[in-house]
Amino acid sequence: MRPRARLLTACALVILAAAPVIGYLKLGSRLGSQTVTLRWRNFPVRYFVTDRGVDGVTAQQFQTAVTRAIGTWHAVETATTSSQFVGFTQAQPGGDDDMTVIGYQSRPAQNRTLAATSFFIDTTDGRILESDIFFNTVFPWSTSESGTTGRFDVESIAVHELGHLLGLSHSALGETELISGGRRVLAAESVMFPIAFAAGNIDDRSLKADDIAGISDIYGTPAFTRGFGSISGRVTKNGQGVIGAHIVAFNPATGRMVGGFSLSEDGSFVIAGLEPGPHVLRAEPLDDGDIESFFDDSLDVDLDFNVKFYERAVVVPRGGGTRNVEIRVTPK
Repeated sequence: MRPRARLLTACALVILAAAPVIGYLKLGSRLGSQTVTLRWRNFPVRYFVTDRGVDGVTAQQFQTAVTRAIGTWHAVETATTSSQFVGFTQAQPGGDDDMTVIGYQSRPAQNRTLAATSFFIDTTDGRILESDIFFNTVFPWSTSESGTTGRFDVESIAVHELGHLLGLSHSALGETELISGGRRVLAAESVMFPIAFAAGNIDDRSLKADDIAGISDIYGTPAFTRGFGSISGRVTKNGQGVIGAHIVAFNPATGRMVGGFSLSEDGSFVIAGLEPGPHVLRAEPLDDGDIESFFDDSLDVDLDFNVKFYERAVVVPRGGGTRNVEIRVTPK
């Protein structure tokens, strides 16, 4: 029997602290002295749906919305993923039962969490063995084609959660404004942004460039490897590496944004899945966001530096990478 460990990632949240513009982050787990990317090694991912509906949504309607949502990820041409709906079950999400289960649960204590994804992983190599997703019944839900005022859209939230199930963590490519009791999303350039749109909104049924780059980075096709490129380098402050800097690559020709993070002591970063051509780079601290939504609490994230644009455009080659880019930031 392969050694198993449980890993939980809290996902779509109704209210969260503000977040800066950053990019996708792959889920990882510490195995000894290394961090490995969590990913499925065998496809299709076989999943069950709990045979339980809620007010306004039957179990069949829920399953149909989930199937459409995971199909959105499978439709990415530069990534190879697949899944199979096995059937309805009485099993609940979260059990260590070798079943990937998606369904409703009542979690009144988690009154800001719309849904969450958990994993059981192989502790020798980080492969995902089982993943479960619960949708919180303390919120009203809908599967209406055009959305329902005052109800959260199952398909939109499922797209976000299924991104986690496939191995993506949170992105902060979004803009919020402070309102009474929390924050409201004004715009988002990734369905993996951790703050949900208001009830009734269905914008997150469609993937953005950051989501596509993220899933392709994990499960990329040969065409992805040949047709896209990367930028790698370091973020430094006073000659030392910066941990936890957020770097965004913006393509002015298409308006697409893809991001990455510096996660090592020397401040190194890699941003993959970029279109060929010039990109504008920006580095910034996660100083107005919930750090725990993005990084393990053992990481010594540096927040003490100013936003910095790289001095010139960086050209991404097709099927290759531009290396040794150093973004020098200054202390606040």
